[in-house]
Amino acid sequence: MAAKILIVTGDAAESLEVLYPYQRLREEGYEVHIAAPSVKKLRFVVHDFEEGFDTYTEKPGYTWPADIAFADVVPEQYAAVVVPGGRAPEYLRNDPDVRRILAAFAGADKPIAQICHGPLITAASGALDGRRVTAYPALEPDMRAAGAGFEDSEAVVDGTLVSARAWPDHSAWMREFLTVLRAKAPLA
Repeated sequence: MAAKILIVTGDAAESLEVLYPYQRLREEGYEVHIAAPSVKKLRFVVHDFEEGFDTYTEKPGYTWPADIAFADVVPEQYAAVVVPGGRAPEYLRNDPDVRRILAAFAGADKPIAQICHGPLITAASGALDGRRVTAYPALEPDMRAAGAGFEDSEAVVDGTLVSARAWPDHSAWMREFLTVLRAKAPLA
């Protein structure tokens, strides 16, 4: 039986930051489940950078079904968790089940991959104090307020915590996460 990986996300998550790790981890041989506030078709978004804009732009992205509701997640059944970015983390961090899930992974020293605005969820669970992370650069003050050391780098590894700034860093992020994952949760 393949090790199971959980992705925690919701509406307005960045399409690439959900689907790239979903497909990459499945390609590797892991079973991947997408958890959301409820089991439904999720509506993702696409963030892009356009000349003349002070920040990124947002357009409708792909849709994808959630496999399990946050309330039904048993963290002990999963080897690792992925926390994508987009706008979803802004509201998901307020969900007590999401905080419970992330705190369980951090407490068990299981691999956590976070990217872009995803670290807002990990911060809300109390799991970033004393850790080194990266995130979307505008989140540097949030990461420091959560007690984390911030590094503006394409991938930062602190033990079992692997973070990246945004989707342009996918290759480095997944390469580092898979190194951690293979050591902690090798495939049978």
